[in-house]
Amino acid sequence: MRSVVGLLFLILFQLPNSQGQRRPKPPESPIEKIEEQDNFNLNQFAGKWFLIGVASECNYLKEYNFQLEGTTIVVSQALTPEKKLPISTFRKLDGICWEIKQEYNQDRMLGRFLLTARGYGRKLNMVVANTDYSSYAILYYQKQKMVSIKLYARSNNVNDDIITKFENCVSELNINKDFIYYFPKYGFCDSADQFHILNEAAN
Repeated sequence: MRSVVGLLFLILFQLPNSQGQRRPKPPESPIEKIEEQDNFNLNQFAGKWFLIGVASECNYLKEYNFQLEGTTIVVSQALTPEKKLPISTFRKLDGICWEIKQEYNQDRMLGRFLLTARGYGRKLNMVVANTDYSSYAILYYQKQKMVSIKLYARSNNVNDDIITKFENCVSELNINKDFIYYFPKYGFCDSADQFHILNEAAN
């Protein structure tokens, strides 16, 4: 289960300064430099997306990228009454389909979201930076000031222009292309039984 969670979401953890010290103005967070999609439309963004590729320098992917499985997400069409965006992730582990349920808080701007991991006070920033809603979406994630990029698509095949757009974003972030990992185009699952649901959204 931990390997699933480690592969699917990133976390941000900050230690506060000791009391009695003047707190200097914190440096700008890297994710703040990423612009969100203009006029982001949640209704158009909702639905099923296939994870095509991830660009990340995280050690987990460097060591375990050979374990990548076909992965999809399903984005809710509307925020909850608490202004949270439900997202479910589906992937296999040891041949069994798992569903990971999460709820992202809408940040101050449309297209920007914040996930707080249950019980640990850890945070994940997510920005929908570029999407045409009908074929592809490029999302940025941040943990511990490390930014990663994910390419999603409405189908498990994308054209070369979209791949080029994604790889250009990777280059602009100064991530070496050796750290781009493309996911399998097979082995997807759409549902999980009640014993294989990880509900990170539960209180």
